Amino acid sequence: MDNLYIGIDIGGTKCACILADETPMIIDKISFPTQVDKGPEYAINKIIESIEEIIKTQNVDKTLIKSIGISCGGPLDSKKGLILSPPNLPGWNEIPIVDIIKNRFNIPTFLQNDANAGALAEWKFGAGIGTKNMIFLTFGTGMGAGLILNGKLYSGTNDMAGEVGHIRIAESGPEGYGKKGSFEGFCSGGGIAKLAKIIIDDYMNKGIEIDLVKKIDINNITTKDLAIAAQNGDEVAKEIFKISGYKLGLGLSMLIDILNPELIVIGSVFARSKELLWPYAEKIIKKEALGISYNVCRIEPTKLGEHIGDYAAISVAVNGLNEIEME
Repeated sequence: MDNLYIGIDIGGTKCACILADETPMIIDKISFPTQVDKGPEYAINKIIESIEEIIKTQNVDKTLIKSIGISCGGPLDSKKGLILSPPNLPGWNEIPIVDIIKNRFNIPTFLQNDANAGALAEWKFGAGIGTKNMIFLTFGTGMGAGLILNGKLYSGTNDMAGEVGHIRIAESGPEGYGKKGSFEGFCSGGGIAKLAKIIIDDYMNKGIEIDLVKKIDINNITTKDLAIAAQNGDEVAKEIFKISGYKLGLGLSMLIDILNPELIVIGSVFARSKELLWPYAEKIIKKEALGISYNVCRIEPTKLGEHIGDYAAISVAVNGLNEIEME
């Protein structure tokens, strides 16, 4: 085995450590619950133990591991290698994760937020191969963007580029990223669930009975529940996705006009429920975006699918090493 890489995917629910070669083929992977209530020390120790276990199990010569990449939800400081209090990781305050991992294994280590890491993965190994200007939208629990501009990851002045979920696209609506009517409020897993509650409450306040409340637990509603209901023909569930689709079209139109990408790759909810969202998004884009820009832009679901988190972390390792070599 030549030119191996280790990826670390840190999330609020679970963490994963991945060993891959440069093709990249996943050779081994260990996942475990983050258990945020136990604090960062618990998860970090588990990460170190998992990497050591993979190295031992696969009988890896450490000199073959070229770099380690860490993908984690922001905010963070990729240059200093710090995790800065992400909302889904309470207690992770200014954690010097890069120094901790680099000092333990004596291997170059790099850090990027999960949206940037996802953009790198799709650009290097997925739908974006061969592009120079590409946007990756998470459309998962939240809404964030990773930007590949002029053939290079663009992260902004202090790693805050691509926080498109904070853009307000309506005066009111479900709250996401701390702002009502935001892109994340309408176009994320959590946002769609909140949108559903708003619409259902409106029907009920008007005394209109709807079948949807008989099918799912409204107090614990999920986007998956709504997608299944919509695919089975429930009119209210379809209405919810229609609204989200329209707002997705507005958000995409802004990105197309401002950044003029050749490709926008959208993950998670969009990839799983494209048929419920895209017809409405496309209608709005054709109306709102500059035609000359939209005509050169493809919009596709993630090619890496549910494995994007693994490839994202590996991509951070590969990209970090490439940037050093280019300096």
